[in-house]
Amino acid sequence: MRRKKMDFRAFTLLEMLVVLLIISVLILLFVPNLSKHKESVDKKGNEAIVKIVETQMDLYTLEKNTTATVEQLLSEKYITQDQYNKYISSQK
Repeated sequence: MRRKKMDFRAFTLLEMLVVLLIISVLILLFVPNLSKHKESVDKKGNEAIVKIVETQMDLYTLEKNTTATVEQLLSEKYITQDQYNKYISSQK
């Protein structure tokens, strides 16, 4: 019987190491940018919550004809507990 010669085309170890090196460098470049981007998103989210609470204060004032406190807004369900907590922490 005759054996057929099979040609396999595969990556060498050196080629795989080069690819891993390139991927590692890309990860090192993008990870710090992602953490900075997360901080920016958190800051914008907190600013949006402050705007929401202030808008709810204005609505409360228009409806009740009296100035609202954040605690009143929370107790009368104009804002959620999460919004209250983030608003209080942003005011410090």
